[in-house]
Amino acid sequence: MTVRHSQRAESFRQFFVFGIIGTAGFVVDTTVLYAAMAVLDHMGFQDISLYVGRGISWLVAATFTWAMNRRFTFSDSRPPLRQWLAFLASNAVGGLVNVGLHFTLEIYVPLVAEHPVLGVAVGAIAGLFFNFSASKYVVFRRHHRAAP
Repeated sequence: MTVRHSQRAESFRQFFVFGIIGTAGFVVDTTVLYAAMAVLDHMGFQDISLYVGRGISWLVAATFTWAMNRRFTFSDSRPPLRQWLAFLASNAVGGLVNVGLHFTLEIYVPLVAEHPVLGVAVGAIAGLFFNFSASKYVVFRRHHRAAP
């Protein structure tokens, strides 16, 4: 097996695991959103429960996916705080890519305007690739020490 083939296989493994963790993150996100909304509604904050709940659920889900990717996808042992903040920032940008592409397609492509799920799907795929690339090459990049 060549080095290039080995690197490609490792990247494929990472992408696959990243996708599984992202799917689990979706479940965490949704669960926390509904729980937060129920608590906020019970406290009398019905008008803002969706928005505050969404902020809470995104932060919990992003933290969950960061921890799982740190452990299972990229095996990084660097100090966590800066890395967590970088992960949150890169995922926020990835979210903008996702939503921005979705709305752009919905405005300019009649088929997507008729079937918004197409825009959601394209946005999610673009966001997935952006977030994976940002995670692999920025957030979890390996630091190599120069030989003495």
